[in-house]
Amino acid sequence: MEAHTGDRLLMHGRTVGQHDRVAEIIEVLGDGGAPPYRLRFDDGHEHLMSPGPDSVVQHMKAPKDEQAR
Repeated sequence: MEAHTGDRLLMHGRTVGQHDRVAEIIEVLGDGGAPPYRLRFDDGHEHLMSPGPDSVVQHMKAPKDEQAR
């Protein structure tokens, strides 16, 4: 999993009736875009997380390296 600041993390509900959650990635703490990530949810709550296989990164913009090309 690779993410960049500004991307969104979509976490699918794990049980029936549990809603998906979306958070903005505000800091990437691993090397090369790897977890853990500092997340901010819509209600302003921040959380440090290493997402599992039920999560998907939604890239919001190209990484700085790709923008320079």
